[in-house]
Amino acid sequence: MTSEERADIEFFWDPICPFAWQTSNWLRRVAALRGLTVEWRLITLSILNEERDYDAEFPEGYQESHDRGRRMLRVAASVRAAEGSAALGPLYEAFGRSIWHVVIEPGSDFREHVATDEHLAGVLDAAGFDASHLAASTDRSWDEELRAETEEAIGRTGPEVGTPILTFGPPDGPSIFGPVISSVPESDDECLELYDTVLALVSNPAFSELKRTNRPQLDLPILTGRAD
Repeated sequence: MTSEERADIEFFWDPICPFAWQTSNWLRRVAALRGLTVEWRLITLSILNEERDYDAEFPEGYQESHDRGRRMLRVAASVRAAEGSAALGPLYEAFGRSIWHVVIEPGSDFREHVATDEHLAGVLDAAGFDASHLAASTDRSWDEELRAETEEAIGRTGPEVGTPILTFGPPDGPSIFGPVISSVPESDDECLELYDTVLALVSNPAFSELKRTNRPQLDLPILTGRAD
């Protein structure tokens, strides 16, 4: 894809969000089946929610998680600046596997390791990028870029949403928060059926929202305790 071409889909992600990660696994599968191109873009939950009262509105530990997400996204912005937007696909995959596809001891807090220097260095190495990008994690000069990209994503959907945000036919095509899924559909046909349903809904200008909060547990090793 040249600099003049646009991806078929833009996917805004924060590595600290397990639902965004699960949706990304589904979309990677759909993209391979349909020959679609995806541009992986950045949205920062700590910036998105900075005006909210974390203590009153979120479970304990959410602010710390979101702050760790911002440190990881600073590193992502640094990698993109040096290597181009195509670098974010493998980087996000390395982040996701390092966070959500590990099995931890019962009662342990996975956040203790996430976004530490050791974790970030391991992710950069796994994705094939220079360890010097590790320094960006505490460099607040990247926050202006992260804020602008977060505001761009929210400008497409409206407020009161989270991650992931998808844009079909960017930059002017329809955008949506979601789909929020607990597991990737088992078969190729089921993955494609979900994609076609989502695209049909979001492409209808009269459609706004569907939602249910009775969700199965996320099918991720860090939560199930079962290795891949």
